[in-house]
Amino acid sequence: MRKYFGTDGIRRIANTELTPELVYKVAKAGAYVLSKHTDHTPTILIGRDTRISGTLIESAMTAGFLSYGANVKLLGVLPTPAVAYLTRKLKCDASVVISASHNTFEFNGVKYFSNKGMKIDDMLEEEIEQNMEQDKIARS
Repeated sequence: MRKYFGTDGIRRIANTELTPELVYKVAKAGAYVLSKHTDHTPTILIGRDTRISGTLIESAMTAGFLSYGANVKLLGVLPTPAVAYLTRKLKCDASVVISASHNTFEFNGVKYFSNKGMKIDDMLEEEIEQNMEQDKIARS
């Protein structure tokens, strides 16, 4: 049973349940998993919506990715489909959208996209969760 990822990423009340620490861990574990599945340092895009908590989550996400050595490109405020499109167009390894779409303002979320601009496979989400729990990820 999954602890963090739901059917469409991770959604929680921002800065209460979706804390900077949790976001940092999901980013670091995500960079680790992406690195295992590629033969190079991954490049990851980050886009967000206009929720006030977006910049806090973006900063924690960036720190987590960078702590594992991933390359990060910030897109700023963009709609989710634009982030998915740019992932493919710019030939990046993955992207993250920080948004809780239809949820009320106090929520926010994190959704990973693959290099094809589609939601990442459930297996990768599960692998990210397993590595978040280990909390022993060091840059190799």
